[in-house]
Amino acid sequence: MFGLGWPEMLALVVIALLVFGPEKLPQAAAQAGRTLRQLRQMANNAKTDLQTNLGPEFSNFDPADLNPKNFVRKHLLDDLEKDWNAPAAIDRDPLPPTVNPELGFGEIPPYDNEAT
Repeated sequence: MFGLGWPEMLALVVIALLVFGPEKLPQAAAQAGRTLRQLRQMANNAKTDLQTNLGPEFSNFDPADLNPKNFVRKHLLDDLEKDWNAPAAIDRDPLPPTVNPELGFGEIPPYDNEAT
């Protein structure tokens, strides 16, 4: 959970026990649980409202897709993987179009300063 191991969780429990004390710790934990549940419910409600108001074109919309890493993976890399894993046609070149067949193994491609 959140990249925390058992030693970190134990340290957090000890710190919480020292800060809140044994009398108020159960109340603080219950309040934190209620707050977390309310935040999760608000996020789910916002997600469903967004999906219903966007219309049928965006029925499979997921806000996690707006993360740049997920966006690139979904829109760029998936298409490349589909093309690469597609059944090979008879006239298809065995190398992907980005590979230069003139370069030998370990050769560095030419660098153009004006192109960058």
